[in-house]
Amino acid sequence: MRHSTDESVVKEKMRATFEYRQKLVHEQDATSSVLDVFHCFLDIPGLIDQDFSMMLGDEVSGRFLAKWPSYFKHKVIKESQSLPSDLHVEELRAASDPEAENECGWDSDVSALLLLLHLLPHTSRCCKKSAKISSAQAANHLVRFVKEGQSLTTFLEKMDAGHPFFLCISEQKKSVRRFFIVVDQKAIPCNAPTTMAAFDGLFKAHYVFSLSYDEALSSFCSFIQTAVYNIDVKELRARLLQEH
Repeated sequence: MRHSTDESVVKEKMRATFEYRQKLVHEQDATSSVLDVFHCFLDIPGLIDQDFSMMLGDEVSGRFLAKWPSYFKHKVIKESQSLPSDLHVEELRAASDPEAENECGWDSDVSALLLLLHLLPHTSRCCKKSAKISSAQAANHLVRFVKEGQSLTTFLEKMDAGHPFFLCISEQKKSVRRFFIVVDQKAIPCNAPTTMAAFDGLFKAHYVFSLSYDEALSSFCSFIQTAVYNIDVKELRARLLQEH
């Protein structure tokens, strides 16, 4: 599997090794070893989706992309009108309109996600000794942007080995075409056609690699988990303990 370039063969072998991989990720500090053992995560897009579907089923796996654009996105944008006005919020509101001219900001989908981050109370400290952070600063814990042509390797070397985030690479934020999920300073490629599909992959990575939510994003991620994916943690924990 390490040397195969046939995606169908790799995906079949990954399905066969799913239970072994789950045992690895539930060991303490095992994420790096999982990505080292199963290096194909860094080469073959779609493996996070496959593992997530094996954990929770195709119906759960498809919930975010089915429910967010058709229901939640518009509700969030409407509710954001109640937010106190500041430059960052105003920029996000403007960019959340897909018809609006937007040269510098994110596309309407990412803008709506970041508005949700502003609407939900977030942990004010990303670690016990850190200074209080704003919602705008918390957004950097969720998504980062690198301009096309800059070194991805250099960018990753500067990152702390912290919680995962999704990385967008393009000429402009509003029209991203390359996506990665960054886990432990490693960039996992996404075959996502949209920023929403890339975020879907980021959320699923927490489950596939048994990673906790970033403290600064705890309320945000918990809302996505319970309201959009309808994942019951107690039910999931019981199922995993029973199976393993």
